[in-house]
Amino acid sequence: MTTSGKQTVVIIVGAGPSGLSTAASLHKLSIPYIILERDDCIASLFNKKAYDRLHLHLAKHFCQLPHMPFPKTYPTYVSRADFLKYLDHYATAFNIVPEFRTTVHFAKYDEDNRMWSVKAEAEDGGVRCYVGRFLVVATGENSDAFVPEVDGLSEFKGEVIHSTEYKSGKAYEDKKVLVVGAGNSGMEIALDLSNHGAKTSIVVRSPVHISSRWSINLGLVLLKLIPLHLVDSLLVLLNKVVYGDLTKYGIQRHKEGPFLIKIRDGKYPVIDVGTVKKIKSGEIQVLPTLKSINHGGNEIVLEDGKCHQFDAIIFATGFKRSTHLWLQGGDCLLNKHGFPKQMYPHHWKGENGLYCVGLARRGYKTIAMEAQNIAHHIFNLISK
Repeated sequence: MTTSGKQTVVIIVGAGPSGLSTAASLHKLSIPYIILERDDCIASLFNKKAYDRLHLHLAKHFCQLPHMPFPKTYPTYVSRADFLKYLDHYATAFNIVPEFRTTVHFAKYDEDNRMWSVKAEAEDGGVRCYVGRFLVVATGENSDAFVPEVDGLSEFKGEVIHSTEYKSGKAYEDKKVLVVGAGNSGMEIALDLSNHGAKTSIVVRSPVHISSRWSINLGLVLLKLIPLHLVDSLLVLLNKVVYGDLTKYGIQRHKEGPFLIKIRDGKYPVIDVGTVKKIKSGEIQVLPTLKSINHGGNEIVLEDGKCHQFDAIIFATGFKRSTHLWLQGGDCLLNKHGFPKQMYPHHWKGENGLYCVGLARRGYKTIAMEAQNIAHHIFNLISK
């Protein structure tokens, strides 16, 4: 069943931090909007798909949303629970009421009416139609879990999950667990498993930059004062002093600097919260690329030809975006991977009233800037 169309000025797709930031910025300027969310809560990545021990990796002043700072009572590194409280308070303060369990399947610009037409499936299976002059893609970098194809994986006899399904290492005591992926989630999950008594290994396939919390926060401050290449050189030097040579443990360092890679490729440096110490002590074993799984068993075959037995595999292999499946005509703004085509800081605005927020891979400070830019741009257009 198709319901009649709801008309508004702005349609926002996604009620994570990006969508909330945009909604709050529009609210501040009294611009009407509708926010659509496929899940049954705001910030579902943090509400449902994050592990228990998660804390924001950057100091809180780098992570707050626009128009509302974190409470002064919050610690420097905000816990998952506190961040969710902050987001709930944020939504209440700016009267943000998303339409939950509403999955967008189609969005297209109508040249004749100069409006965006959006169709979404509701929880009851019916189709809802929305019409708006502007459309904001706020589905985020981490919209759909990605698990790579591995020969024999479907026949693995142990447990196989994505990091979004992992909560705590309590259930893995004395089990042999392989974490695939050495980003921030993979490294911290490996630490949590080891802390709970699991016999933990982690696949580190590619070179990574590993930094401490304090050095990354120092780098973010210095970026405002001195050139990027000097900040990168300083961070690499600091990390060498703090961690020493990690190649003997199976970890290679990128030849290019951490902030250059972050800005250019969107790849975050690993912010160490104790994993490296566990690797050096031998409590966490670093392994090379996963090649295949012996059929009908729980034996892992690695790129170097060695085999290992595991009870569980946790894929911390990131996410992919599905915007291209529902957004028609969005190729003027986004590439095939769902990221902006234009370079920062001109990446957030497309044609015909199409915008994106939270896809620049530059953190919450940029999300705040994007949301406010979008709101002011729309305000100026509708005020003419």
